[in-house]
Amino acid sequence: MGASKRLAEIYVQSRSSQTQFITTRFGNVLGSNGSVVPLFRKQLEQGGPLTVTDKRVVRYFMTIPEACNLVLQASTMGKGGEIYVFDMGHPVKIYDMASKMIQLSGCSNVKITEIGLRPGEKLYEELLATKENTLPTIHGKIFRANVRKLESAAVDASFELLYSKLQSRDELAIVGQMKAIVPEFISNNSRFCCLSHKE
Repeated sequence: MGASKRLAEIYVQSRSSQTQFITTRFGNVLGSNGSVVPLFRKQLEQGGPLTVTDKRVVRYFMTIPEACNLVLQASTMGKGGEIYVFDMGHPVKIYDMASKMIQLSGCSNVKITEIGLRPGEKLYEELLATKENTLPTIHGKIFRANVRKLESAAVDASFELLYSKLQSRDELAIVGQMKAIVPEFISNNSRFCCLSHKE
């Protein structure tokens, strides 16, 4: 899960006393605009190669109907301020997915090329779906995230400071403030790794 998504969750949660906001977390949706499947299909049509950033990269996937169904069900369960995490099953290696698509296409001569991790890209996706930090709900595939709650005044002050950093266009200062709001935000494979004592 990216830091900007967690920032959005924090802000929305702080506004849930005025409006009943409910947030859902889930992985990749097969066939959606940002999905790797259309990219692989296009690369196959062009004769390859299929490109993966790293053989070790794994991601969670669900279909569009599954995602829509769970979002609709989660929307009826909350009273406002909840963050629901969907059970995404087992993660899938992107490399294995590319291999399977080549096999299904019948184009056995198409190669897979590793192009290297992009700045900030993670090998493994984090959905916060462990028993230690989620609570069960009446639905077997929907869990409630047990996250820290912040007072709206503190959130407002933090986001005002973030806004002032955005105005300065100083990327290190902006990311530093993002890390102050989201302390679990650990940079990977980027120049921002220097901003956290944990890295």
